[in-house]
Amino acid sequence: MIFLVLLGAPGAGKGTQAAILSERLDIPHVATGDLFRAAVRERSAVGLEARRYMERGQLVPDEITVQMLLERLAQADAGEGVILDGFPRTPAQAVALDTALAEHDARVDHALEIQVPFEELVRRMSGRWICAENGHVYNEVSHPPRVAGRCDLDDSPLLQRDDDKAETIRARLDLQLGALAEVSRHYDERGVLRTVDGRGSIEQVADDLLAAIGPVTRGAA
Repeated sequence: MIFLVLLGAPGAGKGTQAAILSERLDIPHVATGDLFRAAVRERSAVGLEARRYMERGQLVPDEITVQMLLERLAQADAGEGVILDGFPRTPAQAVALDTALAEHDARVDHALEIQVPFEELVRRMSGRWICAENGHVYNEVSHPPRVAGRCDLDDSPLLQRDDDKAETIRARLDLQLGALAEVSRHYDERGVLRTVDGRGSIEQVADDLLAAIGPVTRGAA
């Protein structure tokens, strides 16, 4: 089994790269948000427990998240490994994950961090605009409209939410990057952190991530 943790700030491209790595390595991409929704939908015991917190707008406790992850790892398609995206977000979560995996004779083999400079993250994330008529989403960087300020599909004006404005994004990133740095340090101290420059093309970043992993040898954890 190969267990990969994908790290990076919002806007670094984790979701895009996780999908590519999943296809190239032939192991599933496990996003914690999807994990929560699946557990609730399937009405598993741990899913119902998580639902209690989600319905109150509270964070799901780490031990419940880890238990859901372990249940996901027990599924047949995860036999060769997984790519974990969205967890851990704090050092405490990283320790909880390490402990749980060790109890199952497994460990994090590689923590892959996609690094993007702060202002580039702001530029990527503040480029989002939504059409007023039907909510079609555009991005000035990755998916610009053919005509600036107008939706390609219904010609309605494009609007920007307050959450997508640069000053709001800077404040949010300031909070998130501190925790990310601590998680990265946790894995660096364990000798499994690999970093790549996230400013290249999608294909180049994917190639760099695969090169950082090196040859993948599957077998007993």
